[in-house]
Amino acid sequence: MTSTAALDSDPAPVIACTVSRDIQNFDLLIEDMETELGEAWGDLGFQDADSFFDQPDARSLEFIAVAVDDQDEDDIGFIGEIVRNAKTHGIKVIVIAEELSPIALHQLMRVGADDFVPYPLPERALQEAINRVRRPDPVPAAANGPAGQTAPSVSSSDRDGAIFPVHGLAGGVGASTFAVNLAWELARAGKKSGHRVCLIDLDLQFGSVSTYLDLPRRDIVFELLSDIGSLDSESFMQALQTYNDDLHVLTAPADILPLDLISPDEVRALIEMARSQFEFVVIDMPTTLVQWTETVLSHAHVYFALLELDMRSAQNALRLIRALKSEDLPHERLRYAMNRAPKFADLSGKSRVKRMAESLDIDIELQLPDGGKIVAQAGDHGLPLAETANKAPLRKEIQKLAVSLYELGQAPAAAER
Repeated sequence: MTSTAALDSDPAPVIACTVSRDIQNFDLLIEDMETELGEAWGDLGFQDADSFFDQPDARSLEFIAVAVDDQDEDDIGFIGEIVRNAKTHGIKVIVIAEELSPIALHQLMRVGADDFVPYPLPERALQEAINRVRRPDPVPAAANGPAGQTAPSVSSSDRDGAIFPVHGLAGGVGASTFAVNLAWELARAGKKSGHRVCLIDLDLQFGSVSTYLDLPRRDIVFELLSDIGSLDSESFMQALQTYNDDLHVLTAPADILPLDLISPDEVRALIEMARSQFEFVVIDMPTTLVQWTETVLSHAHVYFALLELDMRSAQNALRLIRALKSEDLPHERLRYAMNRAPKFADLSGKSRVKRMAESLDIDIELQLPDGGKIVAQAGDHGLPLAETANKAPLRKEIQKLAVSLYELGQAPAAAER
């Protein structure tokens, strides 16, 4: 292993550093760093990182790998400062996370981390992350490729939105209802501060966001999806509609379209465009897994997976976890939400939820109460729950989640001021 002493060695410049509480807790990271970089890397403790960035030896640094686990969550604010300081010095940041909560991981991504890799490291995951952070920044829209294609231009906006996809693990579990109301509550929470929220319906076949918000399905959406290669901020914003002037929405197309109409690269361009224009982006995903599901998952800060307390949800969750693990995809980003959860006094139901989580080896962090008929009525009237059933328990739970996500996004901005 290359120790901190390597930072003072003369033969070759240090181009990367691990930053951790104790690197010996991440032995697989040590092995992969040596495989990828040989002797051209070093190790720093959290307390030493900030001061090192100001030293001449740090000028050769390309990136740092910040290794954290659940024991570091109490210090996540301090670690976030290290990430922010590294970005200030033009150093890329890869987060290596073991059993870190989605909220803590989201905070590190919000302050500027460029990529995330779960620990234990999947095969070639570190290599791929290094390749991604070494890629040059996107060229401006005016720069054409060799084939004459124009790269999608991103607005000069300094927004860097958080991505929250919502995926139902079975039909009818309430994923679209959750996505619509989460987006609306985020918009309400951020209204005074000017934070903007975008809701994107990527269920190209049976997306119902337009129905739940009483918005028309416009042909311009199909035109945008058919030619994402020429996407720019103007065409993107023209394709959006607003709900009550506070929530921007990209509805599903008017006609049923194949899910492979858009490629992973096109979905990536769409997400990056949305992030550049909005502080929060909620994506309503199709139940079906497609090629670009991986793309959305890799960009997600928290990926909400909704299920119910029944066998089909349990089986589908198990199959999804197996699929993600077999492809070495970051299944740790999934945050499971139990819709129509048992009531507080239903001890038998609570026990079933606990057994279900244990059998699937997951944490069901959100338990959303049954909204009953008012949920269907709100959808039929094209209104969020806040507009029709302000005091409903389901609405209050979604509002509580939205406020926590909003406050988390506010923390980095407050620290910068």
